[in-house]
Amino acid sequence: MTDLQRCEIRLGRLVEWTLHPASVGAARALPDDARPPAYVQESHIRTARTVREDGLFVPTWLGTAFDIPGRVELDVLQGALEAWMLRHETLRSGFRWAGDEMRRFTLDSDAVALHREDIGEFADAVTLTRYLQDRFDVAADALTWPNFLFTAVVRDDGASVYMAFDHSNVDAYSLHRITAEIHELYAAGLEGRTIAPEPVASYVDFCADERSDADRIDDTHQVVSRWREFIGRCDGRLPNFPVDLGLDPEGPLPEQRFVQEMLVDAADAAAFEAYCRPYGGSLVGIVAAVALAAREISGLSVYRTVVPFHTRVKSRWAESVGWYVGGAPVEIPVERAVDFDAALELVRAALRDTRALSRMPLARVLRLLGADFRPTSPDLYSILSYVDSRDIPGAARWQELKAYGLIRVSYGDQVCAWVTRVPEGLQFACRLPDTPVADKNMRRCAELLRARIVAVARETGTVGAGGARERDPLAGRGRSHDVRSGA
Repeated sequence: MTDLQRCEIRLGRLVEWTLHPASVGAARALPDDARPPAYVQESHIRTARTVREDGLFVPTWLGTAFDIPGRVELDVLQGALEAWMLRHETLRSGFRWAGDEMRRFTLDSDAVALHREDIGEFADAVTLTRYLQDRFDVAADALTWPNFLFTAVVRDDGASVYMAFDHSNVDAYSLHRITAEIHELYAAGLEGRTIAPEPVASYVDFCADERSDADRIDDTHQVVSRWREFIGRCDGRLPNFPVDLGLDPEGPLPEQRFVQEMLVDAADAAAFEAYCRPYGGSLVGIVAAVALAAREISGLSVYRTVVPFHTRVKSRWAESVGWYVGGAPVEIPVERAVDFDAALELVRAALRDTRALSRMPLARVLRLLGADFRPTSPDLYSILSYVDSRDIPGAARWQELKAYGLIRVSYGDQVCAWVTRVPEGLQFACRLPDTPVADKNMRRCAELLRARIVAVARETGTVGAGGARERDPLAGRGRSHDVRSGA
């Protein structure tokens, strides 16, 4: 994952695809679709509206970028983009307000068409990057529909495709699959072949199913009780990252900055995974290492965070584009971790205990809690996410094709961190408040995370002569730190 400023935008002729005006007009006349929004969609859009009403425009789109080598046939590429869009119903489904109620509408497949516009050449990459970001901010806005934009920067030797979507339609896993799907459809179009698409389950159907299940619980449900207790131990609010971020509690919502770096290479990532496997894999190891880092930075005794997990619990949703993510509250009593192995045991126990809670939408839980959670920030809480992306179709070519998932960095007072296993190793990415204190502490956290991974991989990732693991070399530094997750 990265932002537009770091994905090597090169000059060329910019072309844009939007939903055709005739399709947009048809949508205005549609009756309501009885399938409701997912709770996560409704929470996201209501939060965007609240923040906007408070006078701040906060772009929150996600996107993807990738190259297509060779001279590009724009008609064929447009056909590939349309065919891909028609596979995924959520992209032709939107919401409108009826008073304070969100109501869905959904275009039929035969009403969908894209409109292409040639924007022209740009003189320098900085100007082009700024133009793309500004266009995505408007075209992929949570409070408008359609809320996506497809673009290509075309050169004689190829093109770079940039696509942006409001978060209500996509998660990180959805983004990671796009490169291979568009390449497959484009190649078929060049060869005059028609790919008979396999049926792709609709995220819109998932939204209806999930909401129906969530609406069956009440405020006496165990999941609600567990969240109530967790929030109570967080002083009545959802947790931020537990280090000093230099925030002014009375000040405006701060701007954010983005940090991204490779933590370790593929060999160290594999050794770290092997060491952590008996405890549940790299997710357990990453959470344990970050918890110990937070302890070293701030001296905390309990590390609290929300860990995202995918909700694609049935195989039918595996190839579907949508926002299939729920959060689990996690508490690690790091004061009891005498070494890394002890931290791994604590994290394994915590994740086993709370992972199932991620299947109940948090927005539903908060509604049942009855507390005033009026959002003032686009991020309701801090997250720590781990995703192993190596088995996603096309992952082996991401570096060759300059393929990226894109994050829009704008405003926010929370820390959102993603650790991703890619073929080249482990990548760390983080959105954080743009303050000197937050920058210092989160860079320190990344340094400690890397040090822990390297130490485990190179010095304690092997079994000693006596059959037991060697002592953790970072143990004793004191207080002065394969499970699939989601994003």
